[in-house]
Amino acid sequence: MNNLLLHFFCVAVGGAIGASARFAMVLAMQSFGVRAFPFATLTVNIIGSFFLGLLLAYAEQQPVSETTRLFLGVGLLGAFTTFSTFSVEVVALASQGELLKAALHIAFNVIICIAAVFAAMMLYSTTVK
Repeated sequence: MNNLLLHFFCVAVGGAIGASARFAMVLAMQSFGVRAFPFATLTVNIIGSFFLGLLLAYAEQQPVSETTRLFLGVGLLGAFTTFSTFSVEVVALASQGELLKAALHIAFNVIICIAAVFAAMMLYSTTVK
């Protein structure tokens, strides 16, 4: 298999796993009656951001193969997190007159997800050194 096909395969397999995991998270949260606020999207974005931060921190210290980076970073975590769903949820909340919820959804996703990346990188750097 040439490198390009292998890279597509890594992204596709990782993406299938990540998208399935996100779907499972949504179903799990809905089964607990969590519907008033889009916590499932927020949760997957925070978790995905944290693990992407760990991957980036690890890659700064250790060599990571292109296939691993594509499988984990682009495929699995890229499909697990979701900017498009986040965007649709913000528009839906705003359209329903839920402006505070829309604003909180934006703020939480941006601030907490960036903090999760930072926390993961700091955690990795303090535990590895």
